[in-house]
Parts: sequence; structure tokens; C-alpha cells
Amino acid sequence: MTQHPPIIMYTTEVCPYCLRAKALLKARGVTAIDEVRVDRDPAARATMIERTGRRTVPQIFIDGAHIGGCDDLIALDQRGALLPLLQQQPAQG
Repeated sequence: MTQHPPIIMYTTEVCPYCLRAKALLKARGVTAIDEVRVDRDPAARATMIERTGRRTVPQIFIDGAHIGGCDDLIALDQRGALLPLLQQQPAQG
């Protein structure tokens, strides 16, 4: 099993873009996503907005770097930059 950097995704339960983003990551070999449900936790939503400046979900972080939403993730994949990012060793610290 390939180790990938930690992935945090701010989501809600009934978000089709969240489902699409998770499906794309799984198709690229991701086995674990730390999902933060902002529909259940107002403090998590506030943290997401503070970290990203965005109110929409999903908001995706790979190895601590803000990737953006579903469209941003798809664009990253289409230009060939997602797989190399997922294949990096997780940052230490």
C-alpha cells in the first residue's frame, strides 16, 4: 500500500461535490481522508472559513496545503499535478 500525505477535507453530508472529490481521490489511490463535517460542527465551519476564506464545501488540504474545492482538485488532476502531490512523502513535524 502506498503511503500518501495526510488529506483533510471539509465536507457536509449531502454535498455532491464532496462525493465527487472523494471518488477522484480514491481513484488516485487515496485510502484515508480525514473528513471534517462542517454541517455537524459550527466551530469547524468557522475554522474552515478562517483557513480558506471560502464558505463552500469541499475544501481540501493535502499535506497542509490548501488545494481548494472539487473543481480545483479536478483541474489539478487534469493537468497532471495531483498524482505527484499524492506520491510525496508526508511532511515531518
